[in-house]
Amino acid sequence: MATIPITKRGAEKLKDELQRLKTVERPAIIQAIAEARAQGDLSENAEYEAAKDRQGFIEGRIAEVEGKLSAAQVIDPTALDAGGRVVFGATVELEDEDSGAAVTYQIVGEDEADLKQGLINVSSPIARALIGKEEGDMAEVQAPGGLRRYEVVSVRYL
Repeated sequence: MATIPITKRGAEKLKDELQRLKTVERPAIIQAIAEARAQGDLSENAEYEAAKDRQGFIEGRIAEVEGKLSAAQVIDPTALDAGGRVVFGATVELEDEDSGAAVTYQIVGEDEADLKQGLINVSSPIARALIGKEEGDMAEVQAPGGLRRYEVVSVRYL
């Protein structure tokens, strides 16, 4: 199985979710199934069906998170020494050539990506355009609204 890059913070979030699923969600759904069974006829028991569906979802998510963690290549951005180049985990400050607007992104794994928090997926068009660039370089990104050009203002490893 191929390794999946993930930041240290992202790996911790997945571990926390796994812990919560196993210690809180799973026991709660087992209790809900037991209570629904105690009500008698299971063929017409909507609560039992809903609890079994929820159990299937939880077990599936546990398996998915365990799989991601086992294939994860955890990268600590603070320990990177990429010589000022944009790499996975780097935090990049950009300036839009047309509008002059400044934006800051951190390049992270698929599970961590959240554009509202400035976390972009390593396989997104903008991240692919930035990888390997240094301060002062221009990056061209084919966006839905057309070609955008960004200047790399700074590269940090936070």
